[in-house]
Amino acid sequence: MDEQTLRALLHDLQTGATDMDTVLETLKRLPGEQTRFACLDHHRNLRTGIPEAVFAENKDPEQLLDILSLLMRRPQVVLATRVAPSKADRILERIEGLRYHARAQVLIGNEEAIRPRSSRGPITLVSAGTSDLPVLEEARLTLHCLGLAAQCVTDAGVAGLHRILAHQELLQNSAAIIVAAGMEGALPSVVAGLTTAPVIGLPTSVGYGTGRGGVAALLGMLNSCAPGLAVVNIDNGFGAACMAAAIAAPL
Repeated sequence: MDEQTLRALLHDLQTGATDMDTVLETLKRLPGEQTRFACLDHHRNLRTGIPEAVFAENKDPEQLLDILSLLMRRPQVVLATRVAPSKADRILERIEGLRYHARAQVLIGNEEAIRPRSSRGPITLVSAGTSDLPVLEEARLTLHCLGLAAQCVTDAGVAGLHRILAHQELLQNSAAIIVAAGMEGALPSVVAGLTTAPVIGLPTSVGYGTGRGGVAALLGMLNSCAPGLAVVNIDNGFGAACMAAAIAAPL
């Protein structure tokens, strides 16, 4: 439940459009609901503005079916990340109303419950290379679930600086910027030197052997000399999107 839903429920009670029993039944399910495998946090959206998301990696299909079937009964968007295609196929066979985004390996349901949010300005997503797009797409879809649109700049890595320099006006007019990069992870430092907007470095696991699955990119971003740059964990598009949403929220 989010603040807007709660306000609408209380307004309906005040105007007589609903009754006390209905309100009590709805509020009984706050703050949490125990399933066979998890405790669902229905209160999170109300507390933080970010609905609970399901991290599907290492959860088996039975666990995901148990969790997602209960979440789909609630009047709020449902988001599951790191859903392997084989798991997605089994879930889609059993639960209606979910949509699978194969590139990002994300499941989204109850999209009609998404409410557009205002922000202090545009949120911009930048990828160093095409190989970084799955992680950036997870960030974009997370922002979509939060009711925020994003503008994207793709394949703008430092191997050709003209590619990112061509977007300086866009970067300078952004409220928050997410930059996804693997290899040596240099692009977020460059972007942070071109704009007053906060930059969120999103290291990806893209790269050759000594990249160590994104560790080199992560360390490169953490050791950046560019001010205004913060860093999330490797391949954490969801976390980067939530941080960007918090930064861009109206004051």
